[in-house]
Amino acid sequence: MEKWGILLLVTLSALIFASVAADDYIRPKPREALQFPWKQKSSSLPEQVHISLAGDKHMRVTWVTSDKSSPSFVEYGTSPGKYSYLGQGESTSYSYIMYRSGKIHHTVIGPLEADTVYYYRCGGEGPEFHLKTPPDQFPITFAVAGDLGQTGWTKSTLDHIDQCKYAVHLLPGDLSYADYMQHKWDTFGELVQPLASVRPWMVTQGNHEKESIPFIVDEFVSFNSRWKMPYEESGSNSNLYYSFEVAGVHAIMLGSYTDYDRYSDQCSWLKADLSKVDRERTPWLIVLFHVPWYNSNNAHQHEGDEMMAEMEPLLYASGVDIVFTGHVHAYERTKRVNNGKSDPCGPVHITIGDGGNREGLARKYKDPSPEWSVFREASFGHGELQMVNSTHALWTWHRNDDDEPTRSDEVWLNSLVNSGCLKKRPQELRKMLLEP
Repeated sequence: MEKWGILLLVTLSALIFASVAADDYIRPKPREALQFPWKQKSSSLPEQVHISLAGDKHMRVTWVTSDKSSPSFVEYGTSPGKYSYLGQGESTSYSYIMYRSGKIHHTVIGPLEADTVYYYRCGGEGPEFHLKTPPDQFPITFAVAGDLGQTGWTKSTLDHIDQCKYAVHLLPGDLSYADYMQHKWDTFGELVQPLASVRPWMVTQGNHEKESIPFIVDEFVSFNSRWKMPYEESGSNSNLYYSFEVAGVHAIMLGSYTDYDRYSDQCSWLKADLSKVDRERTPWLIVLFHVPWYNSNNAHQHEGDEMMAEMEPLLYASGVDIVFTGHVHAYERTKRVNNGKSDPCGPVHITIGDGGNREGLARKYKDPSPEWSVFREASFGHGELQMVNSTHALWTWHRNDDDEPTRSDEVWLNSLVNSGCLKKRPQELRKMLLEP
């Protein structure tokens, strides 16, 4: 299976070319996949440590050990080496053809104070880690990057994100690009640990997470086992869609690769979640999923049309401010849009599938550009969303630019909460949320 996967990887790499840049920008050459030499480690030491939000004032700590008898507890406190608290957790593992995962630990800790540094140790041994909890009020900054993979450009993107004073990382799908080669989930965990063990990473699935083998391996078994998100805490029955709230922001993570029609569990959950949103408590409403609905790149045209037809009316009626997607390996920002055209009461759509994946950039765009497209460029980079207060946010996109973090796109956004748009729709929204 791994030989087949390597052959497939080589073939795809040969077929996909790096993109050319905007007219005034000369893009650097592609970078090779990162290599992770084998190192002998203690079987009980924690590896691939990452954290995620787990409900109000709680955090989930996830790590992997080779030792199947290692315990699933986390010691933590506000001073280095002094652990005043203990969180007990759970563990899981999975098999994939000839591959056997390590013991994957998930432990929720809390309640935690906002905007506070905590020091923690996993399983009673190994190195001490530290994390910082997000603030519970504005301002708050999110780092946003999708379609990461494990290349030199991935490393460059992560290095740039590490320079950003962000509180939470948002990732709209396509994490490791393991593509059936399960050891690449392990190397991805090692690659992101320096960042993901310090700030919470909130992720949703992309097409590269599916990895299904009919009658043998279920879809998303690797993703669901390794990257447990707060779906139970948000009333969802699937790790593929959930929501969370942080510092005045309600964020909804949807699944492009699970059922989304009006009779699906996902759609029913989305209606229930939207009905609970309190725009006085969370004036900003953002949504993430993988496949873009508004896309003027030649790549992946119309792949999101069916999901858009089912769910866009719900998001529009609810006054969603911003939608982040990935999948297309380039960057694009739209005006506020709805139903295929500009609309001042619709969300801004931002495609940010340019984190550094091995497949290269999607260089060809439709010409002329649609009236709703404001900025588009095929370059690797990341975004930063700074929620300044309940009404204003600053969005910037930072092109990697040959290892120089450059602010290449910038726009101030106003929340729809005070725009008058929401006052026009209460009956429409109520009707849609009550429909079976």
